[in-house]
Amino acid sequence: MATGGKDRQSREQRERARVYQARQELHRRQGQRRRRDNVLGLVVGIVVIAGAIAAQTAYFVAGPGAPAPAPTVTDSPSPSAVPDAPLLDPEQTTAPTP
Repeated sequence: MATGGKDRQSREQRERARVYQARQELHRRQGQRRRRDNVLGLVVGIVVIAGAIAAQTAYFVAGPGAPAPAPTVTDSPSPSAVPDAPLLDPEQTTAPTP
């Protein structure tokens, strides 16, 4: 009956090895999940920030937040600004008639 102790000892060793491997696998999976969650959170955060920037840009460029166009002053001559000059008829000539 000396083999009964060895069977129990080998069974306990196998159980400890199985539990140890299960803990290692759990730790590895947790690391992968944390990394995936961090990447996903970063991508979602960047998308939200980019969306907010795009919305504000659209609001202030084309939406109701856009400034009203101001009237511009042009320096074009008006008809009243030209001094009175005699208008020449095309039928009148300044050359003497023979």
